[in-house]
Amino acid sequence: MCQISVIFDYQYFRQEQFLPFTFTIRSPHLSTVQDTAKSVQKIPNLKKEIVTDSIVQSQSSPVYIILGASGGIGSVLARKLNCEAKLILAGRNSDALKLLADSLGCNYEVGDCTSFSDVDRIVQTVTSDFGRLDGIVNCVGSLLLKPAHRTTESDWQQTMNTNLSSAFACVRSGASSMMDTGGSIVLISSSAATVGLLNHEAIAAAKAGIIGLTKSAATTYARNDIRVNCVAPGLIETPLTARITSNEMSRAASLGMQAIKRLGQPIDVVSAITWLLSNNASWVTGQCICVDGGLSSTKNATPLKISHEA
Repeated sequence: MCQISVIFDYQYFRQEQFLPFTFTIRSPHLSTVQDTAKSVQKIPNLKKEIVTDSIVQSQSSPVYIILGASGGIGSVLARKLNCEAKLILAGRNSDALKLLADSLGCNYEVGDCTSFSDVDRIVQTVTSDFGRLDGIVNCVGSLLLKPAHRTTESDWQQTMNTNLSSAFACVRSGASSMMDTGGSIVLISSSAATVGLLNHEAIAAAKAGIIGLTKSAATTYARNDIRVNCVAPGLIETPLTARITSNEMSRAASLGMQAIKRLGQPIDVVSAITWLLSNNASWVTGQCICVDGGLSSTKNATPLKISHEA
């Protein structure tokens, strides 16, 4: 993604004063940014300064694939990464993907992210178009809240397929394409895999499988400079969890289990994913980072304010 900042001093028509404001032009095409900057310079009655050294050459930007990009976490991740990377959004919802990709000026690929062949095709298309792949994130997931005795075989298969099969397909294709160049793979597990939660048997099993996959793949591909990590969120406010977060009793019960008394937001998870993708985490692999307000690591207790005099 290329960008340029334009700083204006705008003079009020009836007042002899100038008020500065800034806007940023962004486009996947450097020529578009440059052409727009030239047009800005022709606007009358404005004092302008174009900050040309803020242009980011797209050739040096990392190439990332986001599987499940149109979901609650995936879409926020796309917006977060768009200013610093070449993004390819992937998933089954073609309308939502196109809408998001068009708004960000990036590419998208429609496919079933639980299918090995579809994910292979997506990755191969990206490496063919861009010449490399630097990172891949799997944001595909589901949520099933049922005790084991009420879980049907169909429930089980769908939960495992959506969560664990998509994660495996991500590792399988991502590692294959980055074998000679290195890169980063980030998966999404859940705090339900690290602490026992009521009615989470199937989803906990699938998400625990992702943690095991992360640790094993990190060991296998470390020799190829491929890092594999996962993030384990607690309850995050997204469309997927709306049935829980919109219910006052369920919401209160969830907050009661956490040390930090607020529900998670997509950006909380996205911040961890972004770090794991980046070179700032170049010595981090095989890790499961819990982003859950303390759910998985602190004992449920009513928080007391600690006096400075104590």
